[in-house]
Amino acid sequence: MTGVDSPFLATALALASAGVPVLPLRAGKLPVGNCRSCAAVACGGRPNMLDAGPCRCPAPCHAWAAATTDPAVLTSRPWVRAWRQAGSVAYHPGGAGLTVVDLDNAAAVAWARTALPATRTVTTTRGEHWIYRGAMPSANDVRPGVDIKSRMQYARWLGPGTGRMVDLPAAVRALIGREEATPRRERGGLVSSLPQRVTWDRSGATGCRHTERYVRTGLERGITLVRARTESGAGSQAFGVARFLAGQHTQCPGPCGLDTIGEQIITAAVSVGVPEPYARRAVTNGLHTGGERAA
Repeated sequence: MTGVDSPFLATALALASAGVPVLPLRAGKLPVGNCRSCAAVACGGRPNMLDAGPCRCPAPCHAWAAATTDPAVLTSRPWVRAWRQAGSVAYHPGGAGLTVVDLDNAAAVAWARTALPATRTVTTTRGEHWIYRGAMPSANDVRPGVDIKSRMQYARWLGPGTGRMVDLPAAVRALIGREEATPRRERGGLVSSLPQRVTWDRSGATGCRHTERYVRTGLERGITLVRARTESGAGSQAFGVARFLAGQHTQCPGPCGLDTIGEQIITAAVSVGVPEPYARRAVTNGLHTGGERAA
């Protein structure tokens, strides 16, 4: 042990010893922010992300992708600093071979009790987590008040729960059937529903009155906000970012490359589990309403 008096670190070590990858969360259930070198995923990302890159950062950057079962990492100096500021412990369900159906309100819980097989249940602040044995793609807002947390999300640790855990049923997999039907590509042996990556540059924004640095900085900050919403709200955040960024260009003679900016926001939203059609609709609406604000 490191001598750090942290109940969260003690919980994390116990979970890690049982094979559950863990990470610290700040107040507000948010992961530790990326360090300067990893900001806006400039490092390329963790090796276990769909867009796997060269990042070997010793700090707990990249949210769920940093989750680990290695006690040497959990008690290392960068992680100890994070544990001192932690407000709770999270785990990566997919890394443990699990899927969490996050039921965010009483209506969602009532629906699950009639539509899904009973399994281990954990009470949350507003609803319940239903935990199944088996991993699958993650997705937010698969139906009102229901998120799927598995391969590319984290879930807050709220205790072991009650009831017998059962295998992941077809009824849960079917909840994201529409997401799995979106265009997919192979990346490092994994299947991704991420849209084709594009990058904004000046060549497509010949009528923009802003500097390239100004546009890129605003876009990177917006994408960081979307990627931080790994538990819920990424689609709404993508709408807000698109609306705000479009609003910055209402006085430009154009073109400003807003379509490319929108594609980058969509990619960020899909990377944290938002179904691509939902992300595309949210961003398109955001760009449209943002462009009207000064009209």
